[in-house]
Amino acid sequence: MKTRIRFRAVALVAAAMAMMGAMPLAGQAQSRGVPKPPVTRRDSVVDVMWGIRIPDPYRWLENQTSPETRAWIKTEDDYTHSILSKLPGRAALIKRLTALENVDVTRMPAERNGRYFYMRRLQGQDLFSICVRDGLEGKGRVLVNPAPMSANHTTTVQLLAISNDGSLIAYGIRRGGADQVEVKFRKVDSGRDLADVLPSTRYFGANFTPDMKGFYYARQDAAGPRVYYHAMGGNPAADRMIFGQGYGQDKIISTRLSPGGRYLLITVYHGAAGDRTDLYLKNVAAGGPIVPVVKDLHSRFIARFGGKTLFIWTDWGAPRGRVFATSLREPGRAHWKEIIPQGSAVIQGIYPAGGKLMVNYTEDATSSLKIFSAEGRAEGHIAFPTLGTVSGVSGRWKSDNAFFEFTSFAVPTTIYHYDVKTEERNAWARMNVPIKSSDFELRQIWYHSKDGTRVPMFLMFKKGLKPDGKIPTLMTAYGGFDISMTPFYWPEAVVWAEEGGLFALPNLRGGGEFGEAWHKAGMFQNKQNVFNDFYAAAEWLVKNGYTNPSKIAAMGASNGGLLMGAAMTQQPHLFRAIVCQYPLLDMLRYQKFFVAKYWVSEYGSATNPQQFKYIYKYSPYQHVAKGVKYPAVMFVTGDSDTRVAPLHARKMCAMMQWANGSSRPIVIHYDTSSGHSGGLPLPRQIAETAREMQFMLWQIGALAIVSR
Repeated sequence: MKTRIRFRAVALVAAAMAMMGAMPLAGQAQSRGVPKPPVTRRDSVVDVMWGIRIPDPYRWLENQTSPETRAWIKTEDDYTHSILSKLPGRAALIKRLTALENVDVTRMPAERNGRYFYMRRLQGQDLFSICVRDGLEGKGRVLVNPAPMSANHTTTVQLLAISNDGSLIAYGIRRGGADQVEVKFRKVDSGRDLADVLPSTRYFGANFTPDMKGFYYARQDAAGPRVYYHAMGGNPAADRMIFGQGYGQDKIISTRLSPGGRYLLITVYHGAAGDRTDLYLKNVAAGGPIVPVVKDLHSRFIARFGGKTLFIWTDWGAPRGRVFATSLREPGRAHWKEIIPQGSAVIQGIYPAGGKLMVNYTEDATSSLKIFSAEGRAEGHIAFPTLGTVSGVSGRWKSDNAFFEFTSFAVPTTIYHYDVKTEERNAWARMNVPIKSSDFELRQIWYHSKDGTRVPMFLMFKKGLKPDGKIPTLMTAYGGFDISMTPFYWPEAVVWAEEGGLFALPNLRGGGEFGEAWHKAGMFQNKQNVFNDFYAAAEWLVKNGYTNPSKIAAMGASNGGLLMGAAMTQQPHLFRAIVCQYPLLDMLRYQKFFVAKYWVSEYGSATNPQQFKYIYKYSPYQHVAKGVKYPAVMFVTGDSDTRVAPLHARKMCAMMQWANGSSRPIVIHYDTSSGHSGGLPLPRQIAETAREMQFMLWQIGALAIVSR
């Protein structure tokens, strides 16, 4: 019998809760009865920055390992549990989310010598394994299974590199949600590991030499990024550094070896903003010098090998992107030839395959895939049935077998095999999810932001939904680092929309949906544009009769968590509930922790007096005001987040609990074993998602109830 999750009237939910002895849900009284939060000690710490006194009463919570901080985490988690454990609906959410997520999932394959390597998680499994198929339609087998590596299934694996003959792989072991991985090497036929082990750290690029006697890689050292050569069988401590001396922690370096093993491409990223990269090339087969391809332009350059040609995508003089070709023997700018000029759509990526170029475009925040000859002649395109996203492309220059993924909000990801020669395509792997995509409607609307800029927004809902001014609405967005938020399969959105909810995704400035100009309009001193775009999206939904502020829930993570922090402090009246995940919130100190120096190229730094002025204006932690009636907020973070320091969520939670003038709860879910992007087995991932949805649904008066 089909299980359906419905949004029911508040009165029905209130009646059910009354029978359970739980808190009532009725209009503005939805949070009545919530116990007061724990009292957190406030210190008298004050910084003086550029003549301004800035209190930081919760500086002590920055020390993650201190006994007092650990006690605070335990007290706060107990408080959160005491509130949410009394609410109904979580079991129903877990059941439906499990049906949508606990299915066979295969990720994009990579071909080597007739073998196809990929990540796969079968229904009923907690974690992804590294697998291989012998032949395009061969039976898959597991190469590396992470399940036995940890009793609680918080250790995961990543496929890092494959030898040209398909006989050897390099894989990373990731413990918890930390970004650092330990690198090991495994023989494909025997399934046995080699003795070589590279230490746990951040790696950016890994490449076997064709004879498998050596291994090139880039890693983040204490001083900054460096490129090394490892002789297989040798001591990793003796690995030879070949590039990177002098680069600091604000840079990222990655490597890519040409398929024949002759040339090593080195890419230097000037921070994570993606607005400047340098390219270098080294003929490693001949022991040649490191030759600069481009190192003096404040633009982005991404290069790919194709036979004897180096294809270069760039936004240099073309904010929506263009493509050059140059010889590997003479890669300097004087020898570049433009083969694909800038067009109306944004080039998101180029992928050499079968002697051609597959080019992934974004136009009006949706994907298209076009095929070009090596000389840049347009040779066709691949059409899709609905607005959606090409989320990955994989191919080899000398192979006709290419792959790409397609997904949309209510369309689970499908991996297609594409024959470059015959132009035929077919599904290679599909998520068989119990969902009828045709039951949902996807609309794209345009609205005006505060300064008049036109911004698009996707709306996804069940067909037949009519605006009535009180639709339960879930909003999310990102708005940063040139990342495009195009339609993607998201089980939370499906559950929300299945019977009664509206899911909204605005494409804020700061992203890459419309090229580098759109990105720059939301970075540095323009960051407030991102926040204004988000508020204008919510206001449009209200003005056009879809919903009202008491029915709007919002969630965002990482840079999207910063967006949530701005929303709760700048426009607290506009949102009823906010889930703020792995956030950046104290923007005056963020650059001091972990890898945050990468992000100075996007935000700026308060150590710069001019940048301090605009950062201070929006930094959420410094703009929490005593007595303001804030929305309900759940902060989400974990000990193993080694990307965005969990201290942001700890300090902001304490500050909000102290200041809040409303009866709405301010809570934190703090997982001591998860990190910024995963590290949990599937059941725990689902349980956490259900907890966050339960919190939002409770606060907007629309807890989900299972009906059969």
